[in-house]
Amino acid sequence: MYRNNSFHNFEHASHVLMSVAKLLSRIVAPTQNPARLDETESSIASRLQHDHTFGITSDPLTQFACVFSALIHDVDHPGIPNTELVTENTKLAALYGGKSVAEQNSVDLAWGLLSDDAFTALRQTICPTNNERRQISAIGGKCGHGHGRYGSGLWRSLRNARWERAFTHSIREGDGVNRKATIVIEHLLQASDVAHTMQHWHVYRKWNERLFTEMYRAYEAGRSGSNPVTFWYTGELAFLDQYVLPLARKLKECGVFGVSSDECLNYAVRNRAEWERRGAEIVSRIQKKLAEETLGK
Repeated sequence: MYRNNSFHNFEHASHVLMSVAKLLSRIVAPTQNPARLDETESSIASRLQHDHTFGITSDPLTQFACVFSALIHDVDHPGIPNTELVTENTKLAALYGGKSVAEQNSVDLAWGLLSDDAFTALRQTICPTNNERRQISAIGGKCGHGHGRYGSGLWRSLRNARWERAFTHSIREGDGVNRKATIVIEHLLQASDVAHTMQHWHVYRKWNERLFTEMYRAYEAGRSGSNPVTFWYTGELAFLDQYVLPLARKLKECGVFGVSSDECLNYAVRNRAEWERRGAEIVSRIQKKLAEETLGK
């Protein structure tokens, strides 16, 4: 169900999935060491962890839904920006009203496949009730409104506003826990989608070049209005400053992900500094490489 794109492909989906799984596995309680607790203390620790992580660690279905969402989030991605799908007036653009076209299509295709009669037994094992199916669908839907650098400014603003309401304003206890869980999951998925920007420099470089290549090929094919060569260096700095670094800080701020949040932020800061120093040269080198490949065809 994944196309042979340079960036939006099954390998990228697998990378995002592994990031989600890693962050979920790093969720920690404030100070507990379960290996040193007796049965009563362990029960108390479990409750503390449930509260500290807003119930995420106590809900296997939620964790599965996060992993499932990562796996499907770019299914059938065409390898061109949503803006081009709208400009070309494609059927998909019309179907989704020009909003997060590729992302909504991915969710619908994957959910449609899971709903096929061939997977009845699988569905009954994973989510036998309507409430459980709605829970998975709701989390999967969080991938359907734009993510990473393709997410619209409006959706980013709405996410930021929801974060402020959940973690800054005083709200009823029950509502607060549910709202915080929802927002943490949303930011977990967003961070995992751009996990390469918060990992080692060579990982960041690999996926950065792949995305540049995908967009450059789209431009060459007349399916993108902008040549990435003209904006990639400065655009990447802006993306790191305005999206990646704030996202990494929020992972740390929510206090759920232990040392992983520090790792994400530290790598993002280092990658930003390294890109500022070497990015222009890297873009020039990639452009030359792609131009030579085009001439060699």
